[in-house]
Amino acid sequence: MSTNTTETDVPTMSEQEFNQAPFVGVSSANSESELKNYIINYAGTKFDPEDGNVDVNMVAEVLADEFPEFMYAFAEENFVRGYELGLDDAAELYTRATHEDNAEE
Repeated sequence: MSTNTTETDVPTMSEQEFNQAPFVGVSSANSESELKNYIINYAGTKFDPEDGNVDVNMVAEVLADEFPEFMYAFAEENFVRGYELGLDDAAELYTRATHEDNAEE
């Protein structure tokens, strides 16, 4: 990961670095539920990873292939929340710019 930081000193990475970064692994130890165990085992059986570790990308691929209706609903909700956040950010920037213009006058 790059050592670039933003104004708030939060580490950032480029899109290329993000796309090449390893996916977050899924922990099968201390599993909280029977469903989680089932999904991890199912993805592991389907992909049969060389190192034996199932990652989040594998689970997402299995869900997209086997249960696309769920993934569509999940993606739609994620899109709507992101869109709302973008609109809120734009409104805040407009409000801030308007107040700064009024203060300068």
